[in-house]
Amino acid sequence: MNDYYEVRFALSPASSDMADLLADALGQAGYESFVAGDSETPGATLTAYVPAALFSRESTAEAILGALPDGFSATFEETFVEGRDWNAEWEKNYFSPIVVGGRVAVAGTFHTDVPQADINIYINPKMAFGTGHHATTTLMMEALLATDCHGLSVVDMGTGTGILAILARILGAAKVLAVEIDEFAAENTAENIALNLSDGDAVELVRSDASALKGREESADLFLANINRNIIVADMASYSATLRTGGHLVVSGFYVADRPIVESAARAAGLVPTAMAERDNWSSMTFVKEQ
Repeated sequence: MNDYYEVRFALSPASSDMADLLADALGQAGYESFVAGDSETPGATLTAYVPAALFSRESTAEAILGALPDGFSATFEETFVEGRDWNAEWEKNYFSPIVVGGRVAVAGTFHTDVPQADINIYINPKMAFGTGHHATTTLMMEALLATDCHGLSVVDMGTGTGILAILARILGAAKVLAVEIDEFAAENTAENIALNLSDGDAVELVRSDASALKGREESADLFLANINRNIIVADMASYSATLRTGGHLVVSGFYVADRPIVESAARAAGLVPTAMAERDNWSSMTFVKEQ
């Protein structure tokens, strides 16, 4: 069965940052997809979807309490939604073609209005994160486009739909290790790799977390991690150990205000910041591994 609950949250006061924090907490509680509120009142509402078997009002209330700081609160109402072709619904309502960095068009195979671009990447997301629409994915793609990837060994940690791994290979990376802990997302990554790359064997897909990096010390020239601040900070030493001296780490999935925390962890792991960018208050940062 693929029955779901649609849960609509009302945040007080409205805050896009708090809505993002809530979405992160709900994701850890089993929620699978999120739709932001209307543009007229950003951060006022958040609609989220969770498999019916995983929903409980108690766990949802706990996620709210754990996510929102003092001064913020949220109420919610749930609606049972009978199973249907969720991928088709998502495609129809929420996924439209975009162009990133003026060079990469990201679209689904079902789209007929794909913009002209130097590179076309087709992603059938199946509600997995990483279509390029989120600011952090865009930031990571822009960082890749600014990098000479020819001949590099690349790691894409938390690959999601595989879009960064695919782009790195298209840009000339010699080999790519794509790591994804979520089974559903890993299956989607494999499908998207086959869809976009004739030599998909150059991308090694591993369903795991940072433990997949053991035994791969100093094997990567470029390390990508678009996850979240807590995981990035916790696994920073493993990321650094995987990089060759002079190699670069590009991370995103955190807010501009979190930069000092990320930088502190990176410096402790022998990494020095070289660049940063931001979009919609989300940040990316690039580091180099020193001798």
